[in-house]
Amino acid sequence: MDDPLAVEAQVCLTVSAAARSLVAFYRPLLEPLGLTHPQYLAMLALWQYGRLSLKDLAALLHLEPATASPLVKRLEGMGLVRRERATDDERALEIVVTERSRELRASAVGIPAAMVDGLGLTVEQIAQIRSAAELLIAASAPTPG
Repeated sequence: MDDPLAVEAQVCLTVSAAARSLVAFYRPLLEPLGLTHPQYLAMLALWQYGRLSLKDLAALLHLEPATASPLVKRLEGMGLVRRERATDDERALEIVVTERSRELRASAVGIPAAMVDGLGLTVEQIAQIRSAAELLIAASAPTPG
């Protein structure tokens, strides 16, 4: 492309459009669970680890803690998580999954396979996309200093 400002040449447009399309693709799978896509991502992390500090959850989701906090409050209001004092530091709070969220996990277990099937991509293609996205995240991360 001759014009570096051509809209078609912008990686940010392509990545942004892909993210919106993917989230829209998830919507009908998540609606029966009563979860939004950000809530689903938070629950995935919490189901995996069982308990996390807000800071650790935010880091896993590539969010600022101030952004993750209202998300956790909504999940708590839904009865999916609760906040407990950390066992190693009673000043710290951890986010812990509830029995209700463990039951919800059983309903969510088929979502990754449904996504692969619905997208019509192979597992290898999805791994390549994830790898390219991780490369982009790392390359665009602010450098300390």
